[in-house]
Amino acid sequence: MASPSLSIGHQRDWAWRGWQIRYSFFRSPNAENVPMLMLHGFGAALTQWRSNLLPLSEHHSVYAIDLLGFGASEKAAATYNVALWVEQVYEFWQTFIRRPIVLVGHSLGALVALTAASQHPEMVQGLALMTLPAARQELLSGKMQAIAGRLESWLAQPFLIRPVFQMLRRPAILRSILKLAYANADRVTEELIESFTLPTLDRGAARVFARLSQARTRSDFSLETRSLLPQVQVPILLMWGEGDRVIPLTWGRQLVSLHADLKMVEIPDAGHCVYDECSDRVNQELLDWVRDSL
Repeated sequence: MASPSLSIGHQRDWAWRGWQIRYSFFRSPNAENVPMLMLHGFGAALTQWRSNLLPLSEHHSVYAIDLLGFGASEKAAATYNVALWVEQVYEFWQTFIRRPIVLVGHSLGALVALTAASQHPEMVQGLALMTLPAARQELLSGKMQAIAGRLESWLAQPFLIRPVFQMLRRPAILRSILKLAYANADRVTEELIESFTLPTLDRGAARVFARLSQARTRSDFSLETRSLLPQVQVPILLMWGEGDRVIPLTWGRQLVSLHADLKMVEIPDAGHCVYDECSDRVNQELLDWVRDSL
């Protein structure tokens, strides 16, 4: 297996709107093939793609980026929502790639990718999404949204959030959380736990956690997944772990009929982190789909 530093490529920092953004890339010898841009999930970083970037780069140039507030990107005092990360992704594409890409996203990154594809169609040639979350307004009725929003807003107050943040970043707690996300607990290694722990030690990390907790309670955090899917005019690959306990497969199956050119792949023996738990299968499914569909 490649070393951690080699497996995530050449890391660089990019100044975006005065904020420091970490990204990584591999240049492929097959430069004519469509490039890929990888977007990580909530609480994660580009390091989550450690089993994907190098194998994919044998066929495609591959980029990965830490969304603002996550990973090694700046823990900025910003107003966080999907629209902000879409702007970050689009301006990164304008700066470094400037040709149509396959946008690959996991969980929150999948929602950012889908939103970006609907708003900037010139950027995207295809979408590969691994577990696609619902917007909170899709899960609750109007009355329940109001009640849940008030409760969550109160619970997201900084004086309550900071102690929770201190607890959640303990390796033992992170290990327990990751074992729920992974179908196979043996995949939860010390290296994996460290990749989630290190960003929480950055200056401003607790403040960002509070801002993110508050942002996720607002209805304007993201657009509805059901409304976004029909707007996208490119082929979509949707991959889902059959044992996903974070975003159940039953939700993913409801999305298939909302897009005319969507391929659904259900992967056994995988949970929420399907890209890592079954990386060989995911990499091959992605490469085959790009070859056959794009």
